[in-house]
Amino acid sequence: MITLTKEDGPADLDGVTHLSIGVSWDPTAGASGGVIGKLRRKSGTDLDLIAIAMHDGDPVRLAGLDSLDPIGNGSLLHSGDNQTGHGDGDDETVTVEFAKIPPHITSIVFVAAAYKKGSSFQKARNISFKVYDATGGSSQQVADIWPSMLTTDNGCAVAKAVRVGAAWKLEVINVTGKIKQGDELALMRFAASK
Repeated sequence: MITLTKEDGPADLDGVTHLSIGVSWDPTAGASGGVIGKLRRKSGTDLDLIAIAMHDGDPVRLAGLDSLDPIGNGSLLHSGDNQTGHGDGDDETVTVEFAKIPPHITSIVFVAAAYKKGSSFQKARNISFKVYDATGGSSQQVADIWPSMLTTDNGCAVAKAVRVGAAWKLEVINVTGKIKQGDELALMRFAASK
């Protein structure tokens, strides 16, 4: 089993064949009370977990938003879009099966974003990212990443898996930034800068 922290630097994924990253959040009423607060909590907010497959520094595939299996062979799978944050456990998950990742993919950047217009990190609370070793069909949590609640940013680069020869390493990034909402190119540029 691996354990991950940002301070430890990249971790070898020796023996890890499947890796999952999940994001969870709860809707908040913000500063609103009464009926408005109840409506805001009920409607929730839409955060998105996106995995961007890179060839060197160039984004080539996106898992998330409207693409659940962008490579087409099950090697990079997204669980689907949770638009409210309601429910227990992870609200969105990306799973990687390293042996099936095509050889020209050199890294995968995992980004959480308030991507759609009207969504924001400030409209959510208890945001956390969990990294799981999903080898052998059971998931064992190896990292829990909590972004700052003080940020006014709408994107967080959570982690990055990097191919090193025939092996992979995973690095916790946990860096926030601004992404123009609804702009896929801005999202990919943000990922490429990490």
